[in-house]
Amino acid sequence: MSIEAPARRQAAALVAPALIWTLIFFILPFGAMALMSLAHLEGRAVVQDYDLGNYRKIFTDPSFRRAIVVSLQITATVTVISVLLAWPLAWIIATRVPARWRRMTLLLAVLPFWTSYVVRSYSWALVLGEQGVVMKALTGLGILAEPVQIMATRAATVIGFVHFFVMLLTLTIYSNLVQLSPNYTRAAEDLGASRWQVIRLVVLPLTLPGVMTGAFLTFVLCIGDYITPQILGGNNELTMPQLIMLQLGRRGDYPMASALSVVLMAIVTLAYAASARWLKMDRM
Repeated sequence: MSIEAPARRQAAALVAPALIWTLIFFILPFGAMALMSLAHLEGRAVVQDYDLGNYRKIFTDPSFRRAIVVSLQITATVTVISVLLAWPLAWIIATRVPARWRRMTLLLAVLPFWTSYVVRSYSWALVLGEQGVVMKALTGLGILAEPVQIMATRAATVIGFVHFFVMLLTLTIYSNLVQLSPNYTRAAEDLGASRWQVIRLVVLPLTLPGVMTGAFLTFVLCIGDYITPQILGGNNELTMPQLIMLQLGRRGDYPMASALSVVLMAIVTLAYAASARWLKMDRM
């Protein structure tokens, strides 16, 4: 016991800064926001009556429900497309690119992270506009008779998100792929498995932790993003972050904004609970 006591004190001392940081900058602010969500706005005054009226309105008002559905649909679409594009790219980098060129390839993959998020979104606005590069190329090649509307649509939001998150997923999946022992694939090939069977039955299941980690990060960052939907999607379809900013900026309704934020946090928590099984799997 005399040996364990100093070890426990040392462990507590090492963990204490992180716990204090989490308490001050996450738990306490979240608790204050949760309390604010139980208030309501009367004129310009916030009345704290500990009522669930804001939550009832969120789940009964069609505009609020629509924002939740739109956010989930966009996030699910972005996550699926990003995974489908990132896994082959990560596999090519890990298995087909010569070792001496992998660092350069990964450097090119992370270049989007070096650009300001706002600048990147406005760049896509210029590219996807009616006079942008995409429309000029399609009309110039005769594929389209006249430019079509992409900006201020859900498609523009998805494109902007996918451009960013494909690279994030590529890095998480690549880090998983390079840790796989080549003995797994050799053993499968010796047993008569084809290349497609090796990928589908051996490599893909073993990289599932990396896929799920990247997918969860994509889900969290995408569903809570305000900039990309605001710049590329416009206000035709409001997402939850846009609706929260609308409550704060135009109405000054802090209780409703807090309630929406709590619901958003609950959705993220449910997503974590659904993917926790894979997030806790040991990396191979």
